[in-house]
Amino acid sequence: MSTRTAVVTGASSGIGAATARKLAEAGFHVVLTARRTDRLDALAAELTQAGRSVSVHALDVTDRAAVDAFATDLGEFPPLHVLVNNAGGAVGTDPVATADPADWRAMYEVNVLGVLNVTQALLPALSASGDGTIVVLSSTAGLATYEGGGGYVAAKHGAHVIAETLRLELNGHPVRIIEIAPGMVKTEEFALTRFRGDAERANAVYAGVAEPLTADDVADTVCWAVTRPSHVNVDLLVLRPRAQASNYKVHRVQ
Repeated sequence: MSTRTAVVTGASSGIGAATARKLAEAGFHVVLTARRTDRLDALAAELTQAGRSVSVHALDVTDRAAVDAFATDLGEFPPLHVLVNNAGGAVGTDPVATADPADWRAMYEVNVLGVLNVTQALLPALSASGDGTIVVLSSTAGLATYEGGGGYVAAKHGAHVIAETLRLELNGHPVRIIEIAPGMVKTEEFALTRFRGDAERANAVYAGVAEPLTADDVADTVCWAVTRPSHVNVDLLVLRPRAQASNYKVHRVQ
């Protein structure tokens, strides 16, 4: 495969970092973006040492001016072929009746408006490449509800709808829209952030689950989807560990 360029948001850890590694291994020049430049620099050093082609751009996807400046800096050369909208996250598990609107706003900003910001800014370059792919990392939370997840569920439903609507609006254009919706994924930060640093509560999410998904599992799926022949579009792929039958039915070993 000739060198193709992929932008990965939220590439400083977890699924984003794992996806950046997989795409770099597959021969893409990977543009690493996130807020934490120290982590991006460490990942870039790791990949460069392994002979991969990467570059680093500090980026907060909720800052539209910064996103537009990033798109201008990126330009159209080399052509941009893939955008992986991975930046996101959850905060809190309060019921709707008592949830803090600030938490809901923060989740909406990154999971919905962040996807919108980066997609709008990079869509012209993706289209100009003649073979673009937009990946939206949503969640099974974007397909079904559960108690205590109202704000995150609402935000991920928003991300899901962006992918669905884009696929309709870009029909006939040389851009694919792929949505990957993971279920239970154990990463170093997701649950810890959701429980505001409470490691005991974060660990309890995965208690008794022999093999939750890993960041590498999701990254493998993303890489597989974007490397299908150009005429093949993976509209929506739901990815769960075998132990998870739904958002609220999980087999746990006592």
